[in-house]
Amino acid sequence: MGEKIYLNGTIVPRSKATISVFDHAFLYGYGLYETMRAYHGKIFLLERHIQRMMKSAEIIGLAEKLKETNLIKVCKDLLAANRLEEARIRLTVSNGDSDMPPWEGGDEGESTVVVTARPYTPFSQKKYNEGFKVDIASVRRCRQSIIDTLKTVDHLTSVMARMEAAERGLDEALLLNDNGYIAEGGGCNIFFLKSNALVTPSLDSGILPGVTRDVVLEIAAGMHIVIKEVDINPEELNSFDEAFVTNAMIEVMPVTAVRKQNGKTVTMGAGKPGKITRRLMEAYRERVEREIR
Repeated sequence: MGEKIYLNGTIVPRSKATISVFDHAFLYGYGLYETMRAYHGKIFLLERHIQRMMKSAEIIGLAEKLKETNLIKVCKDLLAANRLEEARIRLTVSNGDSDMPPWEGGDEGESTVVVTARPYTPFSQKKYNEGFKVDIASVRRCRQSIIDTLKTVDHLTSVMARMEAAERGLDEALLLNDNGYIAEGGGCNIFFLKSNALVTPSLDSGILPGVTRDVVLEIAAGMHIVIKEVDINPEELNSFDEAFVTNAMIEVMPVTAVRKQNGKTVTMGAGKPGKITRRLMEAYRERVEREIR
């Protein structure tokens, strides 16, 4: 069975899934996306991801166009059509196709809605035991821009940061914001542990309000771990006992080393996943199983 794609109301073979060269996502980056993970044929936290997308759609003026589409249903239908159990689901929406730019009346007409569902193989347990080695990127996020808090298809800052990290043989990048504080990873949120307290950049640091981030904070609160959402200076890295990053696909991934902009590497903790990180990894996976089953 070939791969199937949801495109504007119809599930079609991948070879038939095409969009216009005049689509505003392509021309102007005017669109949003969500990436979700399916376990055992069910999409984890689907409703939360859709809620976040719709909040962002309100901000950029897409919400009215999306109201006619049941985004939850189309994601589920596409997963079922591809007969996948473990999968990566991506929902992408845009302002659609128009000969005119959005500010000249090109905001009329239908939106573009695309869903893909592809097999996903998670990182090995060996990788979770080793943890990610990350890099502080040269590009920065802007805490003063609301766009940097939305999951838009204009993902160039994060792409550049992750390309830098990959060129150095590292797993992920950390981006600073315009004030020089740690904001987030190229495709994930970042957490540190210090004296048994969970320390993470605040929402006004120019970060994406991650769905997985929220769940980890809920789990940590339920475990009575002290939580501090604060500005984090990269010079503080040596003082942290543990670190990890989160997103829908990797769940909770330990960070065991950070390469600073001066080229020096900071080993996090003892260079292996810490005790509290491991507890949070296990608790997250337990929550997945509980909600999916």
